[in-house]
Amino acid sequence: MQALDILILGGTGFIGQRLCAHLTDHMHHLVVPTRLRRRGRDLMLLPTIDLREADIFDDPALAELVGAADVVVNLVGILHGDAGEPYGEAFRRVHVELPRRVGTLCKRLGEKRLIHVSALGADEQRGGLPSAYLRSKADGERALREAGPANTTIFRPSVLFGPGDNFLNLFASLQRWLPMLALARARAQFQPIYVGDVAHAITRAIENPALSGKTYELAGPEIYTLRELVALAGRIAGHERPVLGLPDSLGHLQAHLMEWLPGPPLMTRDNFDSMAKPNIATHPMAPELDLSGTTISMVAPDYLRPGDSAFNAERASARR
Repeated sequence: MQALDILILGGTGFIGQRLCAHLTDHMHHLVVPTRLRRRGRDLMLLPTIDLREADIFDDPALAELVGAADVVVNLVGILHGDAGEPYGEAFRRVHVELPRRVGTLCKRLGEKRLIHVSALGADEQRGGLPSAYLRSKADGERALREAGPANTTIFRPSVLFGPGDNFLNLFASLQRWLPMLALARARAQFQPIYVGDVAHAITRAIENPALSGKTYELAGPEIYTLRELVALAGRIAGHERPVLGLPDSLGHLQAHLMEWLPGPPLMTRDNFDSMAKPNIATHPMAPELDLSGTTISMVAPDYLRPGDSAFNAERASARR
């Protein structure tokens, strides 16, 4: 197909780096804005990519970027935010106001095609969603529908796995150092999806206008409890530990205490609340997305087992 000018917001992140690799293979021209150029140093190795220093929260800068694009992809998101009702200012700024501004610009500047990545579970009325994260994601979708172009495609992915992930790698790392794991929400359900499959689905939406105006859930072929995922990560990495499932009262306390640890929190009370809702798809994957249905067992052994230099290198290049 004809090469497109594609603006990728959040292109230096976990999904973004995989997506950029997919799209440059198809010879599309990509613009990836970042406030710090060094964050996208791995992307500089890809052809047909313009890594540009810009602040996407600055209205004139964002308008210039959107105006030059054929397609806009919004991958920007945060997992942790400040407290507030129905959510804090950080979630509002990133998950609600940014999609509204991007949608408004796409509509005003020529009905640009827009692809927006939300989250699995952000599909109910706000009052029915258990966490600030999911409520803000749902409101972001609502803002897009109100302000954005009709040819917007929304994806709702489940939790992601793949080289460089902060999911299975975390579970494997914890079991490398701890004799056992005390686990909140051990029965929480997940349907993890491979990051490469998400990149493939977004690429399909970019290259096939027939997918415009639709909302798609993205989830893998297998459903696990959190306890099963922790055990699987430890087993693949070669150091599976016993897992103690905590009652909700202690799990909530554990999440609260983790918020006070230095560095990015392993879990917050809002993460704990999110897991009250099963993170699984409501229907089979849409056939037009042509997803391969990659399982954890197909790829995780290559990056969780120590000593595989090829995949350790890929893991390093996939980090934010």
